[in-house]
Amino acid sequence: MTQESEPIRPDEVISPDGERTRARSVLADAVTAIPNLVKLISRLLKDPRVPFRAKMGIGAAALYVASPVDLVPEFVPVFGWADDILMVMYALDNLINRAGPEVVTEHWDGPGDVLKLIEDVVSVSRTLIPKRLAGVLDRLSG
Repeated sequence: MTQESEPIRPDEVISPDGERTRARSVLADAVTAIPNLVKLISRLLKDPRVPFRAKMGIGAAALYVASPVDLVPEFVPVFGWADDILMVMYALDNLINRAGPEVVTEHWDGPGDVLKLIEDVVSVSRTLIPKRLAGVLDRLSG
């Protein structure tokens, strides 16, 4: 992840081409960080300082991803996986927020700032999903 990138705010006006370029860059950073994110989640799930409710959110997201029932069927190109990715990212964002930045950075061994990476991915995802769905996800993770 480059140092000069700034998180996208939901209220920020971005041209469609700029938004797509930014989304691709953020998603590419997230994909390359997947092995480190898996290790981070595993460590946070084992840490007694992390609240049980936050751990349950990750479990619920994992069940949703494994479930054959989705909001968007898997056979739909690109969008078929989008709902799974969004659920995992919201659950991870919730886990990180509830664990606290100190605990998260203690367990992070990947490149760059994981807090900024998750913030960027969640921010980009907010530009891709309807506001009503974002509100439902906010209520579920709150």
